[in-house]
Amino acid sequence: MASTPYHPPEHRGLALLYLSDQLLVVDKPSGLLSVPGRHPGKEDCLSRRVQAEFPDAMIVHRLDMGTSGIVVMGRGARAQRELSIQFQERRVRKRYQALVDGYWTAAATGEIDLPIGVDEAKHPKQKVDHVAGRPCLTRYRVLDGDSAPGVSRIELEPVTGRSHQLRVHMEAMGHPILGDDFYGTAASCARAERLMLHACRIEFGHPETGALLCIECPPPF
Repeated sequence: MASTPYHPPEHRGLALLYLSDQLLVVDKPSGLLSVPGRHPGKEDCLSRRVQAEFPDAMIVHRLDMGTSGIVVMGRGARAQRELSIQFQERRVRKRYQALVDGYWTAAATGEIDLPIGVDEAKHPKQKVDHVAGRPCLTRYRVLDGDSAPGVSRIELEPVTGRSHQLRVHMEAMGHPILGDDFYGTAASCARAERLMLHACRIEFGHPETGALLCIECPPPF
C-alpha cells in the first residue's frame, strides 16, 4: 500500500496527565503517530515530542494515528519493562469512547467475540477471520444510542489487544466509527474530520509501588 501524506497536528506542548520519576502519561492528539513511521517524512511523533523534554521516556504501547487519548510511557528501562509486562499479561484495563454510525439496536451492554486476522489483499488492514484469525474480545456499553441524528456513543473495553481491534469490531457490528477511512463507508467517514475514537481511561499498577493507578482523560468530542 502506498504511503499516504502525513500532516501531524502542530505541536503546542505536551498534554501531561501524570508525571513521576518512573512514569509519564500523556494525552496524544488525533493525527499524530505514536512512534516514527517507516517512510520518510513521518519522523514527527508522540514519542519524539515527549523525549525532547523527557529523554528517559520509553514507549510502552501505541495508539493508532487517528486515535486520541491516553498513552503510557516508562521513564527508564526498568519502568518500561515492568509496564510492558503488565500489558503483555493483560493486567492493564483500557477503556475507549467512540462515536459510531447509526442507531445502536443491539443490547445496551455485551461482548463482541470475533477473531481477527490480517487482510492479505489489503495489508495492513485487518478483518474478521473465522478460519485463521486470532481470538479477539471486546466488551461494550452504550452511553447514548442517539447522541446525534444517526450517531451512537459507545464505551469500549478491549480485553485482547489486536491491531485495529475496536475499529474492526465496530465495522462487523454494522456501526463503523465515524471518520474511519479504513473500515467505514464513504458516508460514515465523511461525517467526521477525524477518527472519533479516544482512549479515555486506563488502570494499571504503578511500576515502582505496584499500587493501582487509574488515569482518566475525557474525549474531546
